Amino acid sequence: MRYSEEELIGILNNNGVDFTCSLPCEKIGNLLALIGENFFHAPLTREEEGVGICAGAALSGRRPAMFVQSSGIGNMINALLSLTGFYQLPLALFVSRRGIYKEKIEAQIPMGKKLPGILDGAGIHHTAVNTRKDFRLIGKRLEEIYTKSRIHAFLLSPAIWEKSEVSVQHPSVRTKDAKKRIEHESHTGQQTHSPQLTRFEILNIIAPHLDSKVVVCNLGFPSKELFHIKHQPSHFYMLGSMGMVTPIGLGVALTSKKHVIVIDGDGSLLMNPGSLATAAYFSPENLTIFAIDNGSYGSTGDQPTFTKSCVDLASVARGFGIKNIVKVADEKGLMDVMKGSGKGLRFVHVLAIPGNKDVPNISLHHLEIKKQVQDFLRHNDF
Repeated sequence: MRYSEEELIGILNNNGVDFTCSLPCEKIGNLLALIGENFFHAPLTREEEGVGICAGAALSGRRPAMFVQSSGIGNMINALLSLTGFYQLPLALFVSRRGIYKEKIEAQIPMGKKLPGILDGAGIHHTAVNTRKDFRLIGKRLEEIYTKSRIHAFLLSPAIWEKSEVSVQHPSVRTKDAKKRIEHESHTGQQTHSPQLTRFEILNIIAPHLDSKVVVCNLGFPSKELFHIKHQPSHFYMLGSMGMVTPIGLGVALTSKKHVIVIDGDGSLLMNPGSLATAAYFSPENLTIFAIDNGSYGSTGDQPTFTKSCVDLASVARGFGIKNIVKVADEKGLMDVMKGSGKGLRFVHVLAIPGNKDVPNISLHHLEIKKQVQDFLRHNDF
């Protein structure tokens, strides 16, 4: 008997799907691994990027399909309407519908609940796929998508995969491989670096130096780890909105005199790298960006990011115009950075070993997190 993921793969094959792209989601992790094995697959840094890639594939006569989370739809509406819809190109959207079934992350709930209404408002047809029996609807819709050049979203409930025991090999970043990862020398003549520490160990080292500073921390495990190590009212823990860490920190830095520390990650920065250009343009003297780069999407299963193979974030930041850039990979380098004085926008590229610390979820309500940071800024901005 075939498992749910295998049945869906068969439906895609039977309807001629030959081009796929995706962003990670733990709810469909096994499905995405099989997609990579069975089709041409392009991993993405941001959903709207995938809309453009799929549009090019459709122009070449391919039958593209995208696999994203509910939240990803919010990142791609304009591109769907002004590119795919405007030029009447076909695109099948398979949406892992977070926030409606046994959801543990509250920030996923608003988009999950409102997704059908958002799609209706945008004029994008959609089909709810709540059980395996609903797969028959997918086959009917796919042929229409590709023959009539339409956009259609299939809203996949996590309940579909709940009892599946399909066995697949996930393309994760292994620790022993990461330890061997050596960054290429930059054009400035910097020596190469090899990662020595996990993100949790890195946060432990820098935590004592965060007093009196506003800290904006990346979503998922980074925020949970920092909360476990050292909570302060000045910490803004991201619970959703991947890719927005540096923009939020930049906004605080531009409107406050407090020193702002951004704890970002490689996956997040690759999703919204243009934020580095904006930061360079304003160059606030009170902003430091820590890019903890472990070459993986740590909160969704350690799928590899492009920094594992071809992207050097320090060079990216330099290309966007940031002048003060430091690359570190061990405790001494981190301590030198934290003890360093002087003003000016800084970008600290911290090479790390992939892996997450098993810590509890953040026990604060998201509105309380906001209030604590607002109160800190209101009463301590000097």
